[in-house]
Amino acid sequence: MKKILIVDDEPNIVMSLEYTFKKNSFEVYIARDGQEALDILKTQLPDIIILDIMMPLVDGFETLEHIKKNEKLQHCKVIFLSAKNKESDIEKGLALGADAYLTKPFSIKKVVEQVNELLGN
Repeated sequence: MKKILIVDDEPNIVMSLEYTFKKNSFEVYIARDGQEALDILKTQLPDIIILDIMMPLVDGFETLEHIKKNEKLQHCKVIFLSAKNKESDIEKGLALGADAYLTKPFSIKKVVEQVNELLGN
């Protein structure tokens, strides 16, 4: 079973993504901010991470920097899912090592397609 970590501080987004990926046979982990995500990543190695940028405590950019420094997590695919839709934000996200960058509002179908594409499903 593939594992996914959803990192977002908006409950409605978390609920819809969690429901969708559980329905698609994923083991789902949830973090409400970057620090919680990093704590989960100490014990879990997800195949893919969906990461918001604007969050309390540790933002998505900083969270990704921590992920990329950790050898055990370098296999993880990362998709930014953010309301930050400026070209400079997208370029920064990809430059930090994200595998994809989707903007909010988003289509669940598009997120699932992107996840499946990155995981080679």
